[in-house]
Amino acid sequence: MTGSSSPDSARSSRPPGSTRSTRRQFLVGAAAVTGVAAGAGCVTGRIGGAGSAAAGPTVALEPVAEGFTAPLAVEFAPGDDRPYVVDQTGYVDVVEDGERSRFLDVRDRLVSLSGYEERGLLGLAFHPEYESNGRVFVRYSAPRREGTPSNYSHTFVLAEFTADGESVDPGTERTVMELPQPQSNHNAGALVFGPDGSLYVATGDGGGSGDRGTGHVADWYETVSGGNGQDVTENLLGSVLRIDVDGEADGRNYAIPGDNPLVGREGLDEHYAWGFRNPWRMSFSGEDLLVADVGQNRFEEVSLVRAGGNYGWNVREGTHCYAADSCPTETPDGDPLVDPVVEYPHERDGETLGIAVVGGYVYEGSAVPALQDRYVFGDWRGGSGGRLYVADPAADGQWPMSSVSVAGQGAVLDSLLLSFGEDHDGELYLGTTKSATLSGDSGVVYRLASADGDGNPGAGDGETTDGTTASAGTDGDGSTTADDENGGSGNSGGSPGFGALAALAGLGLGSYGLGELSRRR
Repeated sequence: MTGSSSPDSARSSRPPGSTRSTRRQFLVGAAAVTGVAAGAGCVTGRIGGAGSAAAGPTVALEPVAEGFTAPLAVEFAPGDDRPYVVDQTGYVDVVEDGERSRFLDVRDRLVSLSGYEERGLLGLAFHPEYESNGRVFVRYSAPRREGTPSNYSHTFVLAEFTADGESVDPGTERTVMELPQPQSNHNAGALVFGPDGSLYVATGDGGGSGDRGTGHVADWYETVSGGNGQDVTENLLGSVLRIDVDGEADGRNYAIPGDNPLVGREGLDEHYAWGFRNPWRMSFSGEDLLVADVGQNRFEEVSLVRAGGNYGWNVREGTHCYAADSCPTETPDGDPLVDPVVEYPHERDGETLGIAVVGGYVYEGSAVPALQDRYVFGDWRGGSGGRLYVADPAADGQWPMSSVSVAGQGAVLDSLLLSFGEDHDGELYLGTTKSATLSGDSGVVYRLASADGDGNPGAGDGETTDGTTASAGTDGDGSTTADDENGGSGNSGGSPGFGALAALAGLGLGSYGLGELSRRR
């Protein structure tokens, strides 16, 4: 399957960065510098340390809505200031003054869900002209459809619905794209419209440990067998895709923007960037696309993504060689493996900094001025609960990051962190839950606020629960005690997807109701 540019699309499909702001020029320059710096010895990212930004502020969390199971996306429709909360179990609720009403329900279309899951309803995006056309796009995990092999887990579905007033009629569904998913994990799921009007779709590498096993094709890198992330010809996994949902071409319910990087070259034209493991949430800041990618079991990363960029998995995990003492910095064709702009190890000096990154936003709100123009993100679990971090895009090279404390909770949240959201005023929201399985109603959506009423840093800024500033030196390997399904450990070890089950085996999560760990990721 090879797509082509669409004559049916009347609008120009310009990729982010073709007209660059001063800030964009700087960020791309920083990415280019780090992209060639890895080398065989690799480079270690830092939290804090010399030359880093000041410690992050203490913030407050204001409850917006509760009673969810797993609120893994918080979105805002054009012209609407109410949050739309995506619950992984298969529905979307709109929240107004703390009250919830059902907007969309696709639970009857999902694959059967139970226990710990990385499948379900995983993404939602409103068309830029939603106010006039009511078009809504969702990403969900369906039972195997025609074309999905019988030994595969499920089918990735990107579907379009039409809203009529305050809700969506499920009967309006139109399938836009289907992708066979070989295993149950590493499904990514984020959807976002870019400033160019194109829809960007994040896909994981197909699951399993090390981008290997059922459904993983052979790639150019022989040190680690298999690798959808390094292949752009056989499938659309391990990538960020870019499609035109306002056109149709070649029998598809979408068109290919004519300036996608593989148009006219070998490879599937939907690919925009590749070399990802499990990109968990992405966002635009102006024309800058920031993608957080969950690591294997040592390092987490966030990348500034450009058209045609290769972000290294499974040759590298972050800036570090994966399952090898040395590794190339470019493909056989001479394309560089681009380094992330943010990286941190899972562990340093016995402290768990995190095990699964959660992508956020460059803060453009006014409630917490100390965060202005800084990238706010977090980790699903860094200790007994989630953690919040902030990184400074104005720094040279990799962006130094600081731990953000929460008033009344410290550096570690009292819940697991699932998602971030951004409203039209640039204010940020968090989706959290106390359960690592799809059960219960402990999910809460919060709004980020100032801890002292004026947006200034409060007591305990950037401190961990033991009063020390969180920082990662360049001498730790960040390895955990997780084992993979073959009994290995260390760099080639257990495969945390989003939930990082293997890492949890060593850390424990009894208070969150994980129960018996019956599967290793």
